[in-house]
Amino acid sequence: MRYADGPSVEYEVHVDAPPDAVWALVTDIELPTRFSPELRRVRWLDDATRPEVGARFEGYNRNPVLGEWRTVSRVTELVAPTTFAWAVLDPYRQFGADAADPTPLATWRFDLTPERGGVLLRLTARLGPGRSGLNLAIDRMPEREETIVAARLADLRNGMEQTLLGIKALAERTAG
Repeated sequence: MRYADGPSVEYEVHVDAPPDAVWALVTDIELPTRFSPELRRVRWLDDATRPEVGARFEGYNRNPVLGEWRTVSRVTELVAPTTFAWAVLDPYRQFGADAADPTPLATWRFDLTPERGGVLLRLTARLGPGRSGLNLAIDRMPEREETIVAARLADLRNGMEQTLLGIKALAERTAG
């Protein structure tokens, strides 16, 4: 798969807890830093203190291959207690985009669906269409683009699994 195809990855898990309890966890933007192998720190921007459409937050990431970077995300969808989505932007022009370009370098979303007395929790990420750190690697080795994209999707899926299993454990411990 090529970057221009908008590759995506998802992970889902059943959580034996009420939807509101799971919702409170997935909308806590700092919580994934406890589980994610990449996300190190998150903070709200512009005096925001909670998710709402248009609210922005800054994330600091580290990956052994891609290095360190920071991004700004903007909440694009918020429907309690079922959907929380955001677009990741590059206002710092780390990856070669124009600073005024609002094209997301990725979009992420949590979807919660009531299921068997609990919740089916799904986390999805779609790469692109804006430039990201992945493009820097592809620029250096264009003949390896499909391998690079596949490796990145595998990394993201691993981080999603760790994050969702952490959320599951917290939610079920609280509900139990």
